[in-house]
Amino acid sequence: MAAVTGAIRKGRKFDQVLEGAREVFMRDGFDGANVDDIARAAGVSKATLYSYFTDKRLLFSEVARIECDGQASAAMADIAPDAPVETALRDLSDRITRFFLSDFGLQIYRICVAESHRFPELGERFYASGPRMLRQRLGAILDCYVQRGALRIDDMDMAANQLIELCKSDLFARRLCGVSDGASEEDIRRVSGAAVDMFLARYGAHT
Repeated sequence: MAAVTGAIRKGRKFDQVLEGAREVFMRDGFDGANVDDIARAAGVSKATLYSYFTDKRLLFSEVARIECDGQASAAMADIAPDAPVETALRDLSDRITRFFLSDFGLQIYRICVAESHRFPELGERFYASGPRMLRQRLGAILDCYVQRGALRIDDMDMAANQLIELCKSDLFARRLCGVSDGASEEDIRRVSGAAVDMFLARYGAHT
């Protein structure tokens, strides 16, 4: 099985290539996406595309990394340094739930699950830039509240993972399986709010 090889080279049309690839991967999935369509969507030649990315898997993993990093950075930047722990957690949980339910979040998950058995490197790259990155950044925020005495957490990785999984609840499974084509604002608030309530019941300093 061929490994994902090659280095990413950035240049003037790098962002164009990523945006075109994002559009095609979202529309056609991983197998359905071909280099001609990506180059056309990006408005570049195939030679230009290959000069940046020598492998489609490398291109896909970079699209996923950039999107996940952007979402996480925006969420973290909006947390006020002095915000009460419950306020911060409710905002973070709301954002996490919405990302899981977004078209991008669902499609990336589907692609990685479908392709990781054929291309383990693809799954590894996605895990590093998605779930692991989210756990690490969330853990850094939770640790701030531990230092303030608002939370009591002995196993930070476990606590961060638990909050992330609580934010999925049944809404994610229903969207993933096609049982539901969307979630109402009330549903999202119910799931993200319950995630925070349960998390604080376990890790809140008052407990």
